Amino acid sequence: MATHRKPRPRMLTVPGPRTAVGLTTAALATVTLFGESASAAPASPDKPSITEVKAKVDALYHQAEAATERYNGAKEQTDRQRTHADELLDQVARRTQTLNDARRTIGEYASAQYRGGGLDSTTTFLLTSDPQQFLDQAHLMNRLSDRQEHAMEDFRTQQAATTQKRTEAVQSLAKLTEAQTRLAAEKRTVKQKLAAAQQLLNTLTAQEKARLAALEKKKQEEAAAAAKLIAAKEKAAQEAAGTSSDTSSAGGTTSSTASGSYAAKAEKAIAFAHAQLGKPYVYGATGPNSFDCSGLTQGAWAAAGVSIPRTTYDQVDFGTRVTADQLQPGDLVFFYSDVTHVGLYIGGGEMIHAPHTGTVVKVAPITEMPIYGYARMA
Repeated sequence: MATHRKPRPRMLTVPGPRTAVGLTTAALATVTLFGESASAAPASPDKPSITEVKAKVDALYHQAEAATERYNGAKEQTDRQRTHADELLDQVARRTQTLNDARRTIGEYASAQYRGGGLDSTTTFLLTSDPQQFLDQAHLMNRLSDRQEHAMEDFRTQQAATTQKRTEAVQSLAKLTEAQTRLAAEKRTVKQKLAAAQQLLNTLTAQEKARLAALEKKKQEEAAAAAKLIAAKEKAAQEAAGTSSDTSSAGGTTSSTASGSYAAKAEKAIAFAHAQLGKPYVYGATGPNSFDCSGLTQGAWAAAGVSIPRTTYDQVDFGTRVTADQLQPGDLVFFYSDVTHVGLYIGGGEMIHAPHTGTVVKVAPITEMPIYGYARMA
């Protein structure tokens, strides 16, 4: 995990319509909509146009994804806080036992002192038939008195420590309750946004859904074409690097140990992601049967032996930020100005990602959504 967390990027306004991912004919009821074509029939006065529905559904899905990442963060905090609270309660129990032992010792000294009460020491000395025996007993009593004082000091110390731990435990439980409340609120938000999006989609006719399918196909073709350009640039860069290596001196090196190590780890991460293809998106899921976007990338890099944070907000600040020209397979690609989506780059302008509710883990061009930035995880 990162040693510190940078401030979460603030929401920015993205100019123009936001692109979307994952629309197929079979999943039209749960996908982001695209703009209405010029030939589309005009909407009735009491029904929103396809363009309006698209804008609303886009916003709702984006809000649901943002709430999902907040939910993930709240769940992580809840789990940590619950563990901390349990540890404190265990400490309270142990210290309470120690305090009870100290209290019992004091009680034994008090009982002994009560049983030994009577004449004061001077009178006892004058009346005793064996003054030396009395002096020996007095010396022993002084030693017992010292032990009793030590027992009292130990009791006061244990009492203060137990009180402190009880206070910490109460505060930790209060924080746990707050985290659980936030977790429940974000979960409700996700469900509400998804339900609202579904309700809007249910207003579309079969003809409108067919038009949207055609628009999505065209959009996917455009994204694929853009990804091919990225792949061509990558190939040209690799060929240039290969030529440079061929002409280097015998004592030169063509790649660093670090880059070779990263490539090996990235290969494992990508292999894991490939194995998840077709599994459903479920918000808050980290596998093995379903994933959300950041749960998939976290699981992929965990398979490569690298522990990365849970949420997109933290993942983007983990590791090293890179530019588009430096992008390598295994890097994470983050989307939207508020960093609410992430995919695992596999090369050739493509990624593996878990898009949103109603879709599955899939391979897609990174050009399907507005890119926020890139980060290298190891």
